Amino acid sequence: MRRLHVVVLDEELPYPMTSGKRIRTFNLLRRLASRHRITYVCHTSANDEENALARAAFQRADIHIVQVPQKVPAKSGIGFPLRLLANLTSPLPYSVATHASPAIRQAVAQLAQQEPIDLWHCEWTPYAQLMRTLLPASTPRPWIVMAHNVESLIWRRYRDTETHPLKRRYIAHQCRKFERFERWVVAHANCTIAVSDEDAELFRTEFGAKRLEVVENGVDIAYFQPTPPQERQPYRILFLGSLDWRPNLDAVGLLLDHIFPQVRAKEPRAELSIVGRNPPQWLRQKHNPAAGIHLTADVADVRPYLAQSGMLAVPLRIGGGSRLKILEALATGLPVVTTRVGVEGLRLEHDRHVSIVESPHQMVDALLAAMRCPKAMQLTALRGRQRVLDCYDWDPLAHKLERIWEQCAFSMPPISSTIIAA
Repeated sequence: MRRLHVVVLDEELPYPMTSGKRIRTFNLLRRLASRHRITYVCHTSANDEENALARAAFQRADIHIVQVPQKVPAKSGIGFPLRLLANLTSPLPYSVATHASPAIRQAVAQLAQQEPIDLWHCEWTPYAQLMRTLLPASTPRPWIVMAHNVESLIWRRYRDTETHPLKRRYIAHQCRKFERFERWVVAHANCTIAVSDEDAELFRTEFGAKRLEVVENGVDIAYFQPTPPQERQPYRILFLGSLDWRPNLDAVGLLLDHIFPQVRAKEPRAELSIVGRNPPQWLRQKHNPAAGIHLTADVADVRPYLAQSGMLAVPLRIGGGSRLKILEALATGLPVVTTRVGVEGLRLEHDRHVSIVESPHQMVDALLAAMRCPKAMQLTALRGRQRVLDCYDWDPLAHKLERIWEQCAFSMPPISSTIIAA
């Protein structure tokens, strides 16, 4: 096996592992860093404390860092709406245009000229824009894209759930731009890596992708161990996820406004525990222990919250890819109640591994049933844990990514990255 030099392009260092994307990226790459030279090119995190922790973790993993001093513009403050307005004239989606900063373009260009590179790896779809604009002027090398989601699908779901007419129109405009961008990406990348068979099929049927692989999400099965049922609090509902991501905020809003009040009305002992990073101010104000609502932000370890809860609720209406939090919950033996969108991309079956609902009203009933019949839900969760052990261990998934790297670096001729209008 030849040692490859792989350059990974991303928005920030994926550490601490407080989001699904960070968990996936760090777990896969740290397993491959002992056998290959990995250079990670990214922006500086907006959180200085997190950035210091991340740099230390990457050094321990022996992953070389090229971190540009520029930070990705925040999705808040007075400048945010002005940037959104300015993006109306751009052919690129907002997240593509803002992440392809001059600083990271310069860093990539210098690296392309100075270093022998076997493979470029875009860890998020928007970073394929760097391949479009820079590599034609340098030595062409194979490049791949890790598509954590079908981004245009998420924007379609944003559009379908938005009620404000002007916002809906803007979102629809972003959706069309992402469809054009993703069509370009899958046509020009040497390989697009999806996280599920469903996403791969969508890339194939809607965008005509021919060079596709699937590397599913996983879980560290040694880290997430089962909790004895008697130690759980059967009336505590857990919501877990990044609280600065719109699909999760939409799901939390649905829980707070519709689902949990109905559960609490029928079962006064019910509690809702919301755990995640970077909650907005409006969500922090919802913390109300007297009403059974608990918010805990930016935790270093989610395992105590998984261990203390009676079930995980995943009321997602918007999303793509697959949910690592469901895998982590099942790895600990925690029962899961989820919408069909929430369980997309995972090889889990209704009433065998998880409880799948079709509507908020059904989720109310399913959560109440989980509280009233905990033994039945525990049996379902145990079968779910076995499915996780059988299918979602990070080690074989990392080996699969490694085989894709080798195939793309040595077997596939570089594809022309001629600049095409978005």
